[in-house]
Parts: sequence; C-alpha cells; structure tokens
Amino acid sequence: MSWFESLILGLVQGLTEFLPVSSSAHLRLTAAFSGWHDPGAAFTAITQIGTEAAVLIYFRKDIGRILAAWTRSLTSKEMRHDPDARMGWLVIVGSIPIGVLGLTLKDQIEGPFRDLRITATMLIVVGVIIGVADRMAARDESGGRHRAPKQRKELSDLGVRDGLVYGLCQAMALIPGVSRSGATISGGLFMGYRREAAARYSFLLAIPAVLASGIFELKDAMDGGHVSWGPTIFATVVAFASGYAVIAWFMRYISTKSFMPFVWYRIALGILIIVLVTAGVLSPHAAESAG
Repeated sequence: MSWFESLILGLVQGLTEFLPVSSSAHLRLTAAFSGWHDPGAAFTAITQIGTEAAVLIYFRKDIGRILAAWTRSLTSKEMRHDPDARMGWLVIVGSIPIGVLGLTLKDQIEGPFRDLRITATMLIVVGVIIGVADRMAARDESGGRHRAPKQRKELSDLGVRDGLVYGLCQAMALIPGVSRSGATISGGLFMGYRREAAARYSFLLAIPAVLASGIFELKDAMDGGHVSWGPTIFATVVAFASGYAVIAWFMRYISTKSFMPFVWYRIALGILIIVLVTAGVLSPHAAESAG
C-alpha cells in the first residue's frame, strides 16, 4: 500500500464511519474503483481504532462518568441503580452479539462477505430500512392533522431487551454495506428512541466492539507480518482527525435533519455497483492485498 492510498483510505474511513453509509463498503469500493488491492478486513479494523479514539475524545465526559459509576457498581448495590452505571452494563450487554458473531463468522467476514454483490444488496436493503425508520420517527415527532406528536424514548428508558436488540443490529454491520451506525440508529428509531438518543447509544456501543476487533486484528497482523505498518498507522491518524470532525457535525445534523439524503445515496450507489459488476467493469471479488 502506498502513502497516497493510505491517505485516501484513511479519509474515507474517517468520513464514513459514523454516517449511515457503511465505511467498510466505501473502503472496499474506493479500492475497487481505483484499481487498488482490497485493503482487507485487518486494515479496516485497525483504522477503526483511530475513529474510535475520536469517539473516546468527543464523548470523554460521558464515558468518564459511565466508567466511574460502573466501577463503583461492582462493589455497591446502591450504585447499580445509577443511570450511568446501568449504561455501562447495557453497553456490555449490547456488545455480546457482535462479539459472538464476529468470532464465529471471522472467515466469512474476511472472505465471502466482501463480495461486491453482497455489498450492493446491503446498501440498498438497509437504505430502505433506514428510510422507513426515519419516516416513522419524523411522523411521531411532527404529529399530524388528527393527532398530537408522540413522545419518543430517551436513553434513560433503555433496558436489557432493547440493549440486546441494539447489539443484534450492530452485529449486522459485520457485513460490508450494512453500516454500524445505520443499523443501530434505525434499530433505535424502530424501538421508539429519539434520533439523538439512538445515535449516542450507537456510538457508545461501538467502542468495546471496535476496539476489541482492532486489537484482535493488530495482534494477528503483528504475528503474521502482512500489514504495511507505516501507511496503516498514517491512515489510522487520518481517520481519527476526519472522524472527529464528522462526529461533531453528525450529532448536530441528526437533531433537526432527515436521514433521507443518506437513504437515496445508498440506493443509488448500490444500483451503480450492480450495474458495473453486471457489465464486467468491476469484479465482484476482492483482489488480494499485497500487504
């Protein structure tokens, strides 16, 4: 991997990780359209450490408060009723599905799931799902001619069942094209949560899963020696900087705006990929990384 490739792929990772458009799909597509080798699941997982570092810094006050309360709840029964302590436990509960499925489906994630036809299908299908969830939330928030606006749930209403549903939605993002934020936020909207609440829990929920995946791939890469370390580290730093800017923008955006621009973008991109693969312009299979 060249330094220019790592710059572009790092930017792509940072710009798309938190938007409901699938960062893994865009990394795969950027390489395919540019004629580069597929950066691979290991590169994606390691650069995600950079974007999760952006989450840690952006939500540092929330995370610090949650960690402190959760730690105290280990020895104090009274603290287990504290909202921040509960959030710590719910992040752990919500992380179980992706942990189990990530280990179980590791070979598929690094191989068959990276087929561009699967990516295109997921872009379109999940795009439609996000659109339906967005319209349902907008209807509740605005009400209508014959009904008042409906009060949607806050994170204080989150329980174990909803946490597990969030976790299952997050696990779907193991397939390129799904989008971690798109799956979890739309899942939250379907369960009746406010947009900002759904996004906030989505970002917090991603922290243990992404960091664990990145560290796991980092260990494998160090043992196998199949990663270009200089460009990969550079891409991780670029992903951190661009990712932080996107979080700040996205949290403001979702408080008042619709997800529909992302929905139409996903559907258009999915259709374009299917057309190009069918026409033989793009190969559906990843070219092996040269390291």
